[in-house]
Amino acid sequence: MATPLIICFGDSLTAGYQSPTREYPTICETPPGHFLQDRLGGQAQVMVSGVCGELTGEMTMRFRQTVLDRKPHAVVILGGTNDLGWNADPQEIMRNLLKMYEQARGAGIRPVAVTAPSLRPTGDVWGTEGQRWVQDHLDRRHALNRLIQDYAQSHRVPCVDLFTATAEDGTGWLAEPYSNDGLHLTTAGYRCFADLLYDEVFSAIGTEG
Repeated sequence: MATPLIICFGDSLTAGYQSPTREYPTICETPPGHFLQDRLGGQAQVMVSGVCGELTGEMTMRFRQTVLDRKPHAVVILGGTNDLGWNADPQEIMRNLLKMYEQARGAGIRPVAVTAPSLRPTGDVWGTEGQRWVQDHLDRRHALNRLIQDYAQSHRVPCVDLFTATAEDGTGWLAEPYSNDGLHLTTAGYRCFADLLYDEVFSAIGTEG
């Protein structure tokens, strides 16, 4: 039997982008798909396809060539963060995600939906106005994530709640251990994402028919 292929498909959060820090002054990437591969071992092959800055509309345009034509066992779809940054309407973002979910299902590929993670104000540049901006973006993230979760529940599609797993209690902001720039994840954040994928979706892949 051929080794199942899992494609992690999305933007910079799928690519594993990390902003520079004092300790690590250069940009680096730690894709969560690589951590997922470590957890899976030889049970499956994980391919990472993340394009930094990509919008969900752009994701739909490369979905056939990158995903459908490869006929994977499953595709992990994480998108919407960049759309939200451009003030796109959650319903519009969901229409693009829906196209990919449905195209995957129609091709016999198991889609795995992922909620958009939170964000947090960092540094003095935010101030009061910045925190209002963050709250507005949080509200729209919640709206998008409800749409994602409602779809997943009604269509029995696996859904990994990356937002809740990486948000701090109380504020709902992206927890500091999981991000050093308020938007992208740290290595700990990407490893958390991979662990969620393995524990909630792929741990039994070797026993699936």
